[in-house]
Amino acid sequence: MTPPNPRGPHRPSKGKHSGQGKPAGKGKATGAGKAKRPTSGTTRPSQPTAVPQWPDRPTVDVHDPDGVRLQKLLAAAGVGSRRVCENLITQGRVEVDGQVVTELGVRIKATQNVHVDGIRIQLDESRVYLAFNKPLGVVTSMSDDLGRVDIGDFVANRKERLFHVGRLDADTEGLLILTNDGELAHRLQHPRYGVLKTYLAQIQGQVPRDLGRRLREGVMLEDGPVKVDSFRVVDSAPGKALVEVVLHEGRKHIVRRMLAEAGHPVLTLVRTKVGPIHLGDTKPGKWRNLTSTEVGLLYKAAEL
Repeated sequence: MTPPNPRGPHRPSKGKHSGQGKPAGKGKATGAGKAKRPTSGTTRPSQPTAVPQWPDRPTVDVHDPDGVRLQKLLAAAGVGSRRVCENLITQGRVEVDGQVVTELGVRIKATQNVHVDGIRIQLDESRVYLAFNKPLGVVTSMSDDLGRVDIGDFVANRKERLFHVGRLDADTEGLLILTNDGELAHRLQHPRYGVLKTYLAQIQGQVPRDLGRRLREGVMLEDGPVKVDSFRVVDSAPGKALVEVVLHEGRKHIVRRMLAEAGHPVLTLVRTKVGPIHLGDTKPGKWRNLTSTEVGLLYKAAEL
């Protein structure tokens, strides 16, 4: 005698071999089941087979018939040779006023905003961007009322009216950006944009292990707290050390006051970097023109 099924009365299974419990259609094999919908590739029946049509972005006409050919302006700005600039355009890597330009016949004005690979290119030849190595004892001013040696004495032969980005006290040497681009200069100095400045400081005393942590957490000064973005020991000797300090603060004597408050007075101080611009091997009292790439990186750092 067959034992009773604990799961209840036996029912036919609904597997594919039973035709899903329905009689097979006429002329079809009884094990064929439902007829399948035709598919293409890996697309499932539930997926759309047509690409959705998104609304087109508005097209901006950047062409100016009275302008200069785009590739000529790019080449003049130092982006590359005329042929290289033509290739950049045809590859869709150039934007004018936010519009990708791929045609070689487009003419524009030098005042329009141009980006190559997302980096802004300054086409206005009247704009000047210099990296100046301020020597010790020189006042950060373009004209000093007391007759002291100032920055203006080093660029007096230039016809442009230049101004300095930020300040360095007379006892500090190193990198200053000189320009006649007011908008860029303002943003590079404003703490809102967080453009970093890098300093090498020789300090008194042995560096304790927790000095970097203390400076990153913040030091309280008479005009408010200040903290570094980065700190590291470059070299050390008995009784002194060379440290690198990176911060975006711009208050007067901020590096000297901060390190003195931490118990390590500054012996010498040099600013080596502003944003992406390095002092490099520029000699004290000398300046160099920034490349178009460097200017573009400054614009990017200032979110322009």
